[in-house]
Amino acid sequence: MELVHSGKVRDVYADGDDLILVASDRVSVYDVVLPTLIPDKGKILTRLSLWWFERLKDVIPNHVVSATDVPDEWAGRAIRCRRLSMLPVEWIARGYLTGLGLKEYQKNGTVSGVPLPPGLVEADRLPEPIFTPTTKAAEGHDEFITYEDVAAEIGADTAAHLKDVTLEIYRRGAELAAERGIIIADTKLEFGRAADGTLMLADEVLTPDSSRFWPADEWRPGRPQHSLDKQYVRDWSSTLDWDRTPPGPAIPQEIVDATRARYVEVYERLTGTRWE
Repeated sequence: MELVHSGKVRDVYADGDDLILVASDRVSVYDVVLPTLIPDKGKILTRLSLWWFERLKDVIPNHVVSATDVPDEWAGRAIRCRRLSMLPVEWIARGYLTGLGLKEYQKNGTVSGVPLPPGLVEADRLPEPIFTPTTKAAEGHDEFITYEDVAAEIGADTAAHLKDVTLEIYRRGAELAAERGIIIADTKLEFGRAADGTLMLADEVLTPDSSRFWPADEWRPGRPQHSLDKQYVRDWSSTLDWDRTPPGPAIPQEIVDATRARYVEVYERLTGTRWE
């Protein structure tokens, strides 16, 4: 197999007509990969994505070919996938005001061109979920773009369809998570087009790397929330004297353990199964 791409967390190998998507235990913050691994992280991301792919397949097809037909050394952390032409957009749905969305709102009263009511505070629930796309930067940071920018980039019909799909995936995920005592504040998705033109959900879906998860019983607007995702590592790194450029700082063992525990908790609460 040929390594065709190595990302911050995932490595992609070509295997005949398919791709093998391998999730590592690496963690990145501010687009910098840190030198310390989070044990089991890649397997949790893979297994949780597969769980969601199965539950969302009636919304849009996905790229999964097999979760078992992969090399033994990557068992549990790899997915055999269809080759797709990936769309140059990060498809983000938000139900709560946080992160970069909060900063944009405080500056302009909008997020990705979507006007929001005045007077909202950090972690407020939005009147309804909104679509807030960003660029997919090969280097540097992603930046907010508007729905009109997306339509101009990939065509109005495709943009309208995938905006609806993004919001539907978020609504379904948020509803299921709420039943299990978890708030999904926002999520990021990726889509691609197969050789026959079929649009497909790809990469990962509704994981602690691509979404913000908060315990519902601890939600208090007006302050940062207790996170069950990689925001915990980001918050820790922001306390350091680090300029957010490589090389990143090593993660202390207590932060590693607490991060792994958050990933396991999300997996177990969402799926209702014990992490083994």
